[in-house]
Amino acid sequence: NWSGSLIVASLTGAFGSSFLYGYNLSVVNAPAVYIKKFYNETWERRYGFSVDESTLTLLWSITVSIFAIGGLVGAIIVTPIVKFFGRKCTLLLNNVFAVTAALLMSLSLLAGSFEMLILGRIIMGVDAGISLSALPMYLSEISPKEIRGSLGQVTAIFICIGVFTGQVLGLPEIFGQESRWPYLFGAIIVPSLIQVVILPFLPESPRYLLLEKHDTSRAEKAFQTFLGKDDVSHEVEEVLTESRVQRNTKLVSVLQLLRTRAVRWQVVTVVVTMGCYQLCGLNAIWYYTNNIFSEAGINRETIPYVTLSTGAVETLAAVFSGLVIERLGRRPLLIGGFGLMIVFFTILTVSLTLQNTVYWLPYLSIFCILAIIASFCIGPGGIPFVLTGEFFQQSQRPAAFMIAGTVNWLSNFAVGLLFPFIQSGLQTYCFLVFAGICFAGATYLFFVLPETKNKTFHEISQAFAKRNKVSLELQEMNHYPGERKSSAEQESNFTSSVDNGETKKGIV
Repeated sequence: NWSGSLIVASLTGAFGSSFLYGYNLSVVNAPAVYIKKFYNETWERRYGFSVDESTLTLLWSITVSIFAIGGLVGAIIVTPIVKFFGRKCTLLLNNVFAVTAALLMSLSLLAGSFEMLILGRIIMGVDAGISLSALPMYLSEISPKEIRGSLGQVTAIFICIGVFTGQVLGLPEIFGQESRWPYLFGAIIVPSLIQVVILPFLPESPRYLLLEKHDTSRAEKAFQTFLGKDDVSHEVEEVLTESRVQRNTKLVSVLQLLRTRAVRWQVVTVVVTMGCYQLCGLNAIWYYTNNIFSEAGINRETIPYVTLSTGAVETLAAVFSGLVIERLGRRPLLIGGFGLMIVFFTILTVSLTLQNTVYWLPYLSIFCILAIIASFCIGPGGIPFVLTGEFFQQSQRPAAFMIAGTVNWLSNFAVGLLFPFIQSGLQTYCFLVFAGICFAGATYLFFVLPETKNKTFHEISQAFAKRNKVSLELQEMNHYPGERKSSAEQESNFTSSVDNGETKKGIV
């Protein structure tokens, strides 16, 4: 099922999208000292005196957290963009934000303007907000159901690779020097250019072409390219069968989606999984890493190299998840990942609290950090994006990704804003808060989440029908609240949309 075009589309799409998200999460860590010095020098040159410590801290905090605000903007505007331009074209157009941000941030030192760096961060956030919705949407629509989970995990794998790449390029021997830190941001242009060169030669999402553009000929060709076979009549018929009530597909708005009873539990589940994705404490782990490594007796000059182990573990765990997701399923990996995080958060709390009493406990803390990262990447790190693409029909998917993206970025911002206060008040016991969040998420998913492995979108809707307290027939009718049509009109629209002079007999 893995055709060459499918592999190239997933790798190219992820390299120019989710890779950049991961890269920009870690890229600011290594040059932090030099960037703060640049802020201070710029302030002194402008106003004749050095910036005070509180103002410098505020500027740096804005630089880091503004990325999440940009991501929220991107998540909000992605729905109309994918509607008018399609999934593939949205990924291509999104590179305008990435290149613009790269130029602003890499030239900020030369221009002597820290405002350029902050503006570049928010524009890069917009790029990330769009890509983290458009990419999973594209991958879920071009892949056969048998490998939809594995292909969806490409998003998470490239986020991890991006984080690891940011750590490597930030080493002192490469760009982690005072004169070279702008190159860290200029490197963003490379993945964008690669995507711009390769992606235009690949087809648009066949589901988008068939159900939203009603272009059966191009949809057939797209299926043939991605599946690597000539006879795609079964795939086309399967899409039409799943969406027979969507002959004149009109995208559902966020408000309409929230009001649709037939997808109520799907929406709640997406909100829970995306909220736990950000609130489960992984960002807190990054905050503590250097301190824990230092307590373990590791030399401060050596810590950046040891920190590479966290990025490597993260990447390997994500790859492992991608390899086994179609065998084990989404449900065991997601619930199991949260369960393991609960265990290791508890052990980490004990080891950090008592680490000054027993000499080997700091090493146990290091192990717990790596184990928490691995547990996160096995399930919670990528499966929420897969589920968002699987839970909803074609017309509902953009609105669903907008909701998921909004929850994702608001939760990201909340962690950055509240964690320093939580850490200050609870000290090492702050990890028990994250263990509680993981427990709540795992409990909810245990009782609510059905297994979606190897199921069509129609079958997944059936799995939720009973919990939503609607019959499947009513669920289909409620796909478009306020726009129900008579059976005769639906059948007429169906015939006109596929019998356009280009449809082969075998398809109908």
